[in-house]
Amino acid sequence: MPAKPKCYLTTPIYYTNGLPHIGHTYSTIVCDTIRRYKRMRGYDVVMTTGTDEHGVNVERAAKKAGVPESEFVAKMAAEWKALWDELGIPSDEFIRTTDLKHAHTVQWLFKLCRENGFVYPGHYTGQYCIYDNAYVDVKPGENCPDCGRPTETVTEANYFFKLSAFQKPLLNWYAKHPEFIQPESRRNEILSFVEGGLRDLSITRTSVRWGIPVPGEEPHVFYVWFDALTAYLSAVGGPNYEKQGYWPADVHIVGKDIIRFHTVYWPAFLMAAGLPIPKQVWAHGWFLMDAAKMSKSKGNVVTPRPIVGVLGMDALRYYLLRETVFGQDGNFSYDALVTRYNSDLANGLGNLASRTAAMIEKNSSGKIPKPAALQPQDNALAGQVQAAIGEVLEMYDNLSFSRALEEIWSLIAATDKYLTAEHPWSLGESEADQQRRSTILWVTAEVLRVVTALAHPILPDSTAKVWSLLGQGGQAASVALDGLRWGQLAPGTPLGKSQALFPRIEKAEAIERMESMENEPQKQPSPATPAAHASTPTAGGAAAAAAPAANEKIGIEDFAKVEMRVGQIKTAERIVGADKLLKLTVDIGTEIRQICAGIAQYYEPEKLIGRKVAVVVNLAPRKLRGVESNGMIVAASVGPEGRPVLAGFPDEDVEIGARLK
Repeated sequence: MPAKPKCYLTTPIYYTNGLPHIGHTYSTIVCDTIRRYKRMRGYDVVMTTGTDEHGVNVERAAKKAGVPESEFVAKMAAEWKALWDELGIPSDEFIRTTDLKHAHTVQWLFKLCRENGFVYPGHYTGQYCIYDNAYVDVKPGENCPDCGRPTETVTEANYFFKLSAFQKPLLNWYAKHPEFIQPESRRNEILSFVEGGLRDLSITRTSVRWGIPVPGEEPHVFYVWFDALTAYLSAVGGPNYEKQGYWPADVHIVGKDIIRFHTVYWPAFLMAAGLPIPKQVWAHGWFLMDAAKMSKSKGNVVTPRPIVGVLGMDALRYYLLRETVFGQDGNFSYDALVTRYNSDLANGLGNLASRTAAMIEKNSSGKIPKPAALQPQDNALAGQVQAAIGEVLEMYDNLSFSRALEEIWSLIAATDKYLTAEHPWSLGESEADQQRRSTILWVTAEVLRVVTALAHPILPDSTAKVWSLLGQGGQAASVALDGLRWGQLAPGTPLGKSQALFPRIEKAEAIERMESMENEPQKQPSPATPAAHASTPTAGGAAAAAAPAANEKIGIEDFAKVEMRVGQIKTAERIVGADKLLKLTVDIGTEIRQICAGIAQYYEPEKLIGRKVAVVVNLAPRKLRGVESNGMIVAASVGPEGRPVLAGFPDEDVEIGARLK
């Protein structure tokens, strides 16, 4: 069997000055979407993300926190990694610039550049922006032209990189590889910058202690961009990159504010060292709030957890990739987010899946019906679907996510229109009517199958549920998109279990909940102690985080909002990489739920099977360490250590599913 073609993707190496906001999440979702798509096209894909942990900002932040730099960055890196895991977008390689293998790669790259005559010692005096970690061309006392914040005058000994020697080589590279910088507007911006002339670049510092040392040249440490950019190479082998076979990167996904570093400095470093250059750099725009870039210093940051907690991760993925053309700026709006959720997801994909399954259950004993001869209207829809397959794959190839989703949703709209016109529910019971109804339902289910496969890279959780609902073998992620064709849905296939996809939500309530969680970060679960659907060392688990103070009274109507039922644990197992979490399946009478519970340190999984417990069943689903949790086990908090003790029914014969009042 021939080896799979390899593909290497990277997010930016994120600076550890805070936790991810929507802009960081957007970059990572884009990379994850490309990864899922490429794997469905048969590629061996590696996706890298990581944390940039050196520099004067880290020194100052660690000092302010009263901890060593190493402790500060280790905590931040762990929180970033845990959040990506929680959101279901973990990387294949997570590189930290404090990793020893990364330090070796940076020093190796420097040695190659120096041996080839592109590094020399000198002194530099200039204005330095500590926020962007860059010298800027302004006068003393002036603000940074990029971020608008104050600059500092710095004079120190440095090693310089001969960037000026690479003006022509870079311009020649851009001309020979016009696809290297995307989108076109960014390419024009970089061409103009390089054509204007390049100045040599300081790549070491002596005024900063926290960084990778230059061997034999202490107290020099490497300047942030020579350090951080090299992380892309460190993640896939560094000096031994040829053995792993993933370098050069197929695409770096970056924000437009760091395009210059990735398309001027980075290829110049690699040229100087005689190393392969990445194939493409794609710069996306910003998500703006009130027409301004999101920034912690401006106080206009939106973070992912509140959105995912209320609407789910697929809703966030859909909104970010549908609302804005990739490469352009977009305006973030809770109102637009919930509107998209209700109109496109709840009324669109969710409604089509549920009504299709319900009609097949009612009219075909829960099995995919066998179609009779297709009528012209059936063939017209089939032709539209077949044509869309190729168009959507081409859009994915071009990173045109918004257009791809628009095309997929046009199939959903066409199918809704088809069902309205054909009205299978009003057909009679004659043999001809039954055959016609079976044909309509098969056509509808086949459209849903194709839509599910095409949308999977962007909506992995919900499409996996639809794939299972249609009774399709394997997983949606394993579908070979190159072999996707109309007409592959086998009649007689039993439907799987129906699962709620996108229940409609009242807009004002959803926005209020998300904004409240955003404005009160202490109510957001920490990545290190996931609580939203787990019994944690607090009475009532996650509910305790949002509960009123002990001396505050609530009305009976508030208590009535919490729906608790008797459940019985059917299976229990540990979650790899999560010391506190168990994954349970719990029978609540009407269905079996998967629930994560933070009790692994106090309960053995095998001893929980068969136990009756109290379950909060009307919490919105969410992911913990990549595992979906759909409910919460109720526990008391006992002792000073907050040991959880499960609420249960040892001496009472109580029916599974009984409501607690």
